Amino acid sequence: MISVVGGFARIKTLINEQMAANPDTLLVDAGDFSMGTLVQAIFSSESAELRMLGSLGCEATTLGNHEFDYRSKGLAGALDAAIDSGEPVPAMVLCNIDWKTMETEGLTPDQQLLKDAFDHYGARDYIVVDKGGVKIAILGVFGKDSLACAPTCVLKFRDASEAAAETVKEIQEKEDVDMIVCLSHSGTNADADKSEDEILAKSVPEIDLIISGHTHSLLTEPIRHGDTYIVSAGEYGKYLGSLTLRQTENGRWTMDGSSDYRLTPITDDIAPDPATQEKIESLMDLVDSVYLSQFGYASDQVLAQNDVGFCPQEDLGSTHTDQNLGNFMSDSYVYAIENATDYDGHPVDVAIVPYGCVRDSYPDGDITVTDVFNSFSLGIGLDEIPGYPVISVYLTGEELKTVAEIDASISDLMIYARLYTSGLEFTYNPHRLILNKVTDCYLRDHDGNRVEIEDDRLYRVVGDLYSGQMLGAVTDVSYGILTVTPKFADGTPIENIEDAIVMEGGREMKAWTVFARYMESLEDGDDDGIANIPQIYAAAQGRKLVEDSTSLKDLLKQPNKYAFMIVGVILAALIIMILLISLICKIVRRILRGKRM
Repeated sequence: MISVVGGFARIKTLINEQMAANPDTLLVDAGDFSMGTLVQAIFSSESAELRMLGSLGCEATTLGNHEFDYRSKGLAGALDAAIDSGEPVPAMVLCNIDWKTMETEGLTPDQQLLKDAFDHYGARDYIVVDKGGVKIAILGVFGKDSLACAPTCVLKFRDASEAAAETVKEIQEKEDVDMIVCLSHSGTNADADKSEDEILAKSVPEIDLIISGHTHSLLTEPIRHGDTYIVSAGEYGKYLGSLTLRQTENGRWTMDGSSDYRLTPITDDIAPDPATQEKIESLMDLVDSVYLSQFGYASDQVLAQNDVGFCPQEDLGSTHTDQNLGNFMSDSYVYAIENATDYDGHPVDVAIVPYGCVRDSYPDGDITVTDVFNSFSLGIGLDEIPGYPVISVYLTGEELKTVAEIDASISDLMIYARLYTSGLEFTYNPHRLILNKVTDCYLRDHDGNRVEIEDDRLYRVVGDLYSGQMLGAVTDVSYGILTVTPKFADGTPIENIEDAIVMEGGREMKAWTVFARYMESLEDGDDDGIANIPQIYAAAQGRKLVEDSTSLKDLLKQPNKYAFMIVGVILAALIIMILLISLICKIVRRILRGKRM
């Protein structure tokens, strides 16, 4: 059962209650305020998200990687539209954009466009606010992983800790403040050595509080390094985080246990604030008339009825196995391509859906156009119309096996690379050597037959534009070992992945419309004029099987070329170590003999 969570109108209800209890409450946001819901379709023209943050009473925010999803022109348009609306909007703080380097090199047209928009909006390194006599400096930073997740971002950034240290020094020299707060779109993770906001806390100990975004971390307890607290309220507006800090004798700030830090779930039993809901509905009317009408849809239009129980979106990332939501989405690609009005006659061999692009699941009962858009809501195409387009490329059979290995070996390190497929099926053992976890990999044709993969043959693969843009990041994480080169049907490498965008009737085929089409095509089992999600999706389909074995036989069987490479590197390192130890021993013996003489 998929629960309804989040929503600005419900959040506003809780904010009103808090403001009534303490009018000096500070409300801030850590970025990625856009994308993820249908209202983003008017991001560039109306800046609905920034205006809604302003109506909530949010005083400051920073940029996240998804603010770049609509490219430079889209972000610039949103910043301009927010200011031009005349409505209250949050301050934009971000201190580590490297304008100096970009200006020295000469600003590109896109960089100049963004600089003009930032200037128009009034973006700053930091702001100072007064809350009940407490002066608070608020700065913002954008992290390394955030930049890696923003393939269309044209800006250069300085190291977040280095820039934050300089900004904090400037604050201390110019401002008389009691507290320093950092809005960071960098995030935390389980490995403290790679946890960017923990690195920031240790590098800039003068920061009192880091509001952490990007990694969707739900911190039920603050992370503390010295006198710096790190907090995060998770993802998608599912929780409203609140905290209370008390000043100590040394001028720093502290929390007194769980009573000072709360994460309140935003559930459907919270009554929406009427004024906020009315504003949302007026914006959705614009979405229907300006955006959805282009595709012949309306936001509340029912596309299908669902009683199969799709898994929650987060399961695609947390549970590394077959998932019905990913299977349904990947099947949709195959249907849409092969039933397009100008289908080229080349069947789809494999369709791929990455976890990083799936933003929501489908509810039980009626599935509307809004639900479908929200499930795959990111990005924009070359046409500057919201929604990532579908791409079609060709990969060799050997590269298809690499795709399976990317999922098996890399997705635990880079979770947005966790893949769900149609046509490609495989078995993997999580206990095996990295880059050699896949033990069986094959194709499943449209008739349900197993087909062995031919390494040198080209196979047609479809997915979304973002997945193609992120192939370089996968190569980087695997240190260049796992590489996939998209090709045209004749085997020519694709230089610009945007050349692989699928066109239909002279327009880009949008990924979210693929799911809508597939739903509409399904059988109407109730004879009520609405399609039904087939029961085949109610159970696992065995596309990704986990061989959870630690037996020596299973760990060593079927070694691939990567296993031999890794073993070779390890053996070489051992030989070098042995030679070094032997050399050191010889030197020591000579020294000892010399002393005896």
